[in-house]
Amino acid sequence: MKKIVLFASGSGTNAENIILYFNQKELAKVVAVFSNNPNAKVLVRAKKLNVPTLIFSKEELNNGFVLNQLNELQPDMIVLAGFLWQFPISIIEKYPSQIINIHPALLPKYGGKGMYGMKVHTAVLDNKELETGITIHHVNEHYDEGNIIFQQPIRIDDCTTPEEIAERIHKLEHQHFPIIIESILKS
Repeated sequence: MKKIVLFASGSGTNAENIILYFNQKELAKVVAVFSNNPNAKVLVRAKKLNVPTLIFSKEELNNGFVLNQLNELQPDMIVLAGFLWQFPISIIEKYPSQIINIHPALLPKYGGKGMYGMKVHTAVLDNKELETGITIHHVNEHYDEGNIIFQQPIRIDDCTTPEEIAERIHKLEHQHFPIIIESILKS
């Protein structure tokens, strides 16, 4: 069985969705959730689903501690599901093409440092975009610049608030993220 390690910083709805999806599959299993936020709701969700968790600091991410923890687990894939810190090159080099992220817009638009969550949806709305979507991409040493694996657009011309856009994006994320992870693991 293949092993997935999730990295998340927030509420963890994507992480929970991925855990539940793979609990019904024989291909892979989420073996751990790593978080930089000791108060993240994702930790509660993971514990309820009996998935081990690890909380780490920025120093531990960059000094080799997190890499050592990953090496012990030997994941087949590392999935960033609402993780906001830049990944160190040491982890990217150790797990080339095995780290993926989801972004709540159609990259390269609305990507880069500081573009996450409601900030993205507000910018999309302010620029009067008619559509937005999700992008699943490989992680490299630059924010949101790794090779694009999958994009799914959605019309938003009837949305009047960033919250309405966020709701549509969450539905797309929950619908597509686990399926794309599965297809990558099968290839």
